[in-house]
Amino acid sequence: MSKSALRKHYKNKRNALTPEQLDNFSLAIANNVLQLPIWEHRYYHLFLTIAEQKEVDTEFILNILAGKDKDIILSKSNFEDSSLTHFLLTDNTVIKKNAYNIPEPIDGIEVPSNKIDVVFVPLLAYDTNGNRIGYGKGFYDRFLADCKPDVIKVGLSFFPPEATLFTADATDIGLDFCVTPEEVFEF
Repeated sequence: MSKSALRKHYKNKRNALTPEQLDNFSLAIANNVLQLPIWEHRYYHLFLTIAEQKEVDTEFILNILAGKDKDIILSKSNFEDSSLTHFLLTDNTVIKKNAYNIPEPIDGIEVPSNKIDVVFVPLLAYDTNGNRIGYGKGFYDRFLADCKPDVIKVGLSFFPPEATLFTADATDIGLDFCVTPEEVFEF
């Protein structure tokens, strides 16, 4: 299956989930995140959920990170050059949805990519080697390429991996883990 066909297939699978399933699966994913060997770090990058895309609700993970007193980093998208600018989440951070319904910080204390220790990565599909398919704009591949070499990349998915391996492009950056409601996959 082509990347575009996989994107469409997984968008359809997510759209078939009920609100109750979305909540239950998102909570199960957050509970499984606690099993990861990532908790000795300081800077955790988290994407905020695009509710209209029926993404994993990351608010549960955000609460875990806050409860563990971690520094939480959120991004703002620049659609001119497909880049992300990263900001520390503070009590003063104002979040606003952009034109694509992505909740983002308006501004704040900027954090360079190379300071981030763990990145929770949005995705539509992934395979058993940790290759991922996102929305196709390359924001996260560019961002991850700027991170330190040992950054831990954690995908979040409602579904198990595709058994058929994806053809990875030279710019694609794979995952270290993917967390689902049922289990944690390590690559």
